[in-house]
Amino acid sequence: MDQEMVRFIEPLIPALRRYARALMRERAAADDLVQDCLERAISRWHQRRHESDARAWIFAILHNLAMTRLRRSAQRPVHVALDDADAANLSLAAPQEDGLRHRELLAALARLPDEQRTVLLLVTVEELSYAETARVLDVPIGTVMSRLSRARERLAGLMCAEPRATLSPPYLRSVK
Repeated sequence: MDQEMVRFIEPLIPALRRYARALMRERAAADDLVQDCLERAISRWHQRRHESDARAWIFAILHNLAMTRLRRSAQRPVHVALDDADAANLSLAAPQEDGLRHRELLAALARLPDEQRTVLLLVTVEELSYAETARVLDVPIGTVMSRLSRARERLAGLMCAEPRATLSPPYLRSVK
């Protein structure tokens, strides 16, 4: 390696590292950037213009490499080590299942008798108190409470009930 080149580049390394740290905001990425910059500057030392400032040339190499890396990293998803990843971000629930549950809930609500459905919606969705619901429907509070209890029980049964193939016991036939 040319002694002149070494004498010129070596004192620039701390300044290159500072600039790289400011650009990359991460020590390891900045060190990699400086390493690549120095490799490129040394391998292409003969290509620099002798009349121009070699210091500016090396900083331009560093800057161009940094901009290329930043553009590429913006296009790629962020890399997170598996050990550092938050467990909640590793998987997402399938939105299709939520949609199916929502449709199932709407269908089950539609199957409730009107008096149970209205009480259930006023208390749970609209968050009215039992007394307010009783005033809205012009019924006693005890009626609201019993309708709500029956609505919840029936809705739970409709939501968790699996489709039954038959409601009566299967009949056996004899084959001769």
